[in-house]
Amino acid sequence: MTRQARPVRLGARAVVALVLVGAVGVAAFGWPLLAGAGSGVTAHAADAPWLFAVLLPLLVAVVVATIADGGLDAKAVAMLGVLAAVGAALRPLGAGTAGLEPMFFLMVLSGRVLGPGFGFVLGAVTMFASALLTGGVGPWMPFQMLAMGWFTMGAGLLPRPDGLRGRAELLMLAGYGCLAAFAYGTVMNLQGWTYIGGLSSGISFHPGDPLHENLTRFLAYCAATSLGWDLGRAVMTVVLTLTVGGTVLRALRRATRRANFEAQVTFEASERP
Repeated sequence: MTRQARPVRLGARAVVALVLVGAVGVAAFGWPLLAGAGSGVTAHAADAPWLFAVLLPLLVAVVVATIADGGLDAKAVAMLGVLAAVGAALRPLGAGTAGLEPMFFLMVLSGRVLGPGFGFVLGAVTMFASALLTGGVGPWMPFQMLAMGWFTMGAGLLPRPDGLRGRAELLMLAGYGCLAAFAYGTVMNLQGWTYIGGLSSGISFHPGDPLHENLTRFLAYCAATSLGWDLGRAVMTVVLTLTVGGTVLRALRRATRRANFEAQVTFEASERP
């Protein structure tokens, strides 16, 4: 009987670290919506160094907590490095071309096979590496790391019934990838929308206005500026998942089985001659 590939186990300490990262991320993205009219939210662009300074140790904390809980070993860390390198190399292939970014489908499949904790770290590290590779370092980078971490973690949180394999699983992953591609773009829009000037009053951010009015303008902003880009990302993710996703899933699961994460090391006493 073939041994099933299991996701990297997520222990209690890793869950706590992920919750802290999530709380920091929600606050970082959303605080301008609750700011008063005289709070100077245009300084939201200057949040990035502070967010990165908080995010980096929390990301390390997730890794350390997962190692301490026995879910991550040297082989898993090596696989993390390999997948992050591949993802970073894929990103430039479609960057700047109508949102056609092949990196996203790999993040979906990796999160599915290796679990939510591994997925969050992989997404964040991949985005960091790709920013260094493409010269895309800027105030948006720590926000991209968070958003991609959530994107990949979500794939690891999808249901795992024993009988869900083959075409049905690919359809589920393609559906998730489609929705999550739009969600990624929407979250990243929120990061920049609050401090971009020169927009028409119908889609611009108005500090101090009621939350529902700003959210209405934000949806109009997304439709006017990034809907086509997000659509390209979603279509690319769906197409790649349905066409080559099965092969990639099998390769990832085979590598995971061979790595045998969490295997206990035992020593046997040698027999005396």
